[in-house]
Parts: sequence; C-alpha cells; structure tokens
Amino acid sequence: MFLGTHTPRLDEKGRLFLPAKYRERLAAGLVVTRGQERSLYIFPMDEFVAVAEQMRQAPTTSRAARDYMRVFLSGASDEIPDKQGRFTIPAALRQYAGLDREVTVIGAGSRLEVWDTAVWNDYLAATEQSYADTAEEVIPGLF
Repeated sequence: MFLGTHTPRLDEKGRLFLPAKYRERLAAGLVVTRGQERSLYIFPMDEFVAVAEQMRQAPTTSRAARDYMRVFLSGASDEIPDKQGRFTIPAALRQYAGLDREVTVIGAGSRLEVWDTAVWNDYLAATEQSYADTAEEVIPGLF
C-alpha cells in the first residue's frame, strides 16, 4: 500500500526519483498515466494489469467507458526504474500535469499520484474542509 506525501524533484531530463520506501515495489516495472485533476498515476505493473482488466469488463457500448479508457490508456507509459530508483516521465505526461521541477508524490493506496507541488497545495487547501465535512457520508461507518 502506498501512503504518505513526498517532495522529490524532477531532474533536467524529466526523471523522477522515486521515494526510497517505494523503490522495491516498483523495481520490476511501473506504468505512469494520466490521472484525474491533472495529476499522474503511477501503478506497479501488476496493479496496472488488474486495473486494465477491470476496464475490459466495461461495456464497449458505453460512450463514457470508451472515453475514459481512451484517455487513461492512451497516456500510459510502461517504465523500469534505474538502479537509483528514477525513471523518465514522458514529456506529454509532464505537460498534461504541468510538471516542472517541484513535484509532490502522494500515496493513494494501490497507486502513487504525482502533482505539481503548487497545484497539490491549492487542491489540498480547497478540499480539506469538505474532507472534514463529508467523511461520514462518503464512507459510512468509517469513524
């Protein structure tokens, strides 16, 4: 499970240094793709395969399902981190997420999310109160 918030930097070649605690889980390969709210999602390869299989179960007669799969899968790039735990985020994905040097990597359970740090801080500030207000409604019985 991926947890926590980390603030690595992209290097001049667009490479991301994975937080050390995640490197072993991602060493065999990962997939980076478009996320939501202009973030990127990073999945371990096996988790991405499971997500893609779930998508295959969606009816192709559903336009919304087709649209979602097209955007999600067309941006996907399979990568293998080097020995220092870094991999290149393709230019198109860096552009999609507005990434420059300062990035924030958050653990989101089965995946990591990569955000431009300023965008993440704005998002968090805008959603913290609704998070506090709706915890019981979103996941009944959680607390």
